Amino acid sequence: MSPLARFPITPAQIDAVVSAFYAAVRSHPTLAPVFASHITDWPAHEAKIARFWRNAILLEGGYDGNPMAVHKAAGNVRPGMFDPWLALFDATLTRELPPETAKAWSTLAHRIGRGLRYGLVDSAKTDSGVPLLR
Repeated sequence: MSPLARFPITPAQIDAVVSAFYAAVRSHPTLAPVFASHITDWPAHEAKIARFWRNAILLEGGYDGNPMAVHKAAGNVRPGMFDPWLALFDATLTRELPPETAKAWSTLAHRIGRGLRYGLVDSAKTDSGVPLLR
C-alpha cells in the first residue's frame, strides 16, 4: 500500500468490492438498464473502475478517464440515480470490508457522487431551466 493512501486497503480488496458491486448492479431494477445500455464488456469496465478507485484511494495512477464527461455524455444518467447507486455501493462496502474501511471508502464515494450529481444537474434541465433531479 502506498504511504500516501487515503486509508488502509489492498488492491485485492478494491477489486473484490468492484466485482461484487457490479454483480449487484446487473440485477438492480433501476441501475441495470442504464449500465446495460453502455457496457458490453463487463470485465473491461470493472478493470477500468478498479483502476479509478486504486487511483482515488491508493494514489497509484493508472486511470486517465474523465468520469464527469462520461456520465454527461451517456445521455441517460440522471442526478436522482446517484442515491440508489450509492446505497447499493454502501451495502457492498459493508458486506465486503471491515467497518472502518467501508466507512472511509463510503465517505469518499459520497463526495465523488455529490460532484457528479451536481455536474449533471447543469445538463439536466427542462426547457424552462428547472433542474431535473430524478
